[in-house]
Amino acid sequence: MLEAFECSPLRKTSQKDGYVKVLKTLIAAAGMAMIVSTGALAGSKVLATINGEEITEQDLEFARSEIGEQLANVPVKNRRRELLLFLIENQLLADASEKEKLDGGAVSKELMKYYRRRALHDAYYQQKIRDAVSDDAAMELYKKEVAKIKPRQEMRARHILVKTEEDAHEIIERLGRGSDFAELAQEKSTGPSGSQGGDLGYFAKGQMVPEFEKALESMKKGEISEPVQTKFGWHVIKLEDKRQSKAPPFAEVKDRLKTNMIREKAAQVLLALRQAAKIDILDEDVKKAIEEARKTGSFAQ
Repeated sequence: MLEAFECSPLRKTSQKDGYVKVLKTLIAAAGMAMIVSTGALAGSKVLATINGEEITEQDLEFARSEIGEQLANVPVKNRRRELLLFLIENQLLADASEKEKLDGGAVSKELMKYYRRRALHDAYYQQKIRDAVSDDAAMELYKKEVAKIKPRQEMRARHILVKTEEDAHEIIERLGRGSDFAELAQEKSTGPSGSQGGDLGYFAKGQMVPEFEKALESMKKGEISEPVQTKFGWHVIKLEDKRQSKAPPFAEVKDRLKTNMIREKAAQVLLALRQAAKIDILDEDVKKAIEEARKTGSFAQ
């Protein structure tokens, strides 16, 4: 079992490990049991016991929120195991810390004070900021933004880019004999889209060079152009489709919208709290740096 702890990628030996047991009490007092939506601590499933102390499903969720990003390179099927090993090791070191009476020193008290503030911060952020931004609110913002969007024509085209006009005429001749456009693009095009069969995807007016767009204006779906010269070389273009643009579906942008809304709400809340508080910066270097940042507009008042 100890070998498993040594091999764990989440193994920690920092000072805070010695205070985990006391920290749990502080977290509960701070209301951290409300942070995770899986339920209250009292009804949480027990996953392991260490010298009679329970490690619960709720503890696992707390650990996930704390060090989950460190699991990015751990296979998904192993992440739960690593979180539980992390918690077991924390408990063992917490027990050892209490046995050595390390939980009563000045440093430990300051550390507990710091983590209590952090726990209260997280509880407020989760309940009053993150949870306050609902899917319904995101949908309302989505509707407002969509209403501002004016539909525009989009085109989808393929092209084969070559160096000379003669090369372009040769391409057109081969297409006339039945060669596949995408296969020919992969074979002959010098442009970066050649590996995708020359496919440029959908684009709106102004996204391509003027000569390219002008050639497409009079073309019909499925039609192939005469050689078109731009600053990049000579193009043979195939118009694949024309359509009116549409806003992306809500499901596709919901998470991004909510992230932005949460960020804005957090900024508003912090600004209001900062303005209502009496904050005295005593460190002269930091004070000077803040004043300079305020002058440049890079620090919120």
